[in-house]
Amino acid sequence: QVQLVESGGGLVQPGGSLRLSCTASGSIFSINAMGWYRQAPGKQRELVALSRPGGISNYAASVKGRFTISRDSAKNTVYLQMNSLKFEDTAVYFCNAEGVRQAGSWKSNDYWGQGTQVTVSS
Repeated sequence: QVQLVESGGGLVQPGGSLRLSCTASGSIFSINAMGWYRQAPGKQRELVALSRPGGISNYAASVKGRFTISRDSAKNTVYLQMNSLKFEDTAVYFCNAEGVRQAGSWKSNDYWGQGTQVTVSS
């Protein structure tokens, strides 16, 4: 069974920084894309940043220039460096792995992490 484990959330003051990490495990052969989503109270889950094959990254307009996604494919790990954090960045951040193929299988599936809380508060 594939599992995604996130870490790095916490409480930070406005203008501060946090780095989130997410590692996928479970006899993984390949992963197509890995990304971060977030969900604030009373709001829908939204894409924050996505690391796609070929080194392509996509960002939500609200985080562009402040957040940076990076990926270590050998470790099945994705990172999200968050700088200049704002109150409105407060949310539960979820890691997503898209198109995961396990060893010995032609099927691919998508998986979610359990979420990590990021709170920006003074």
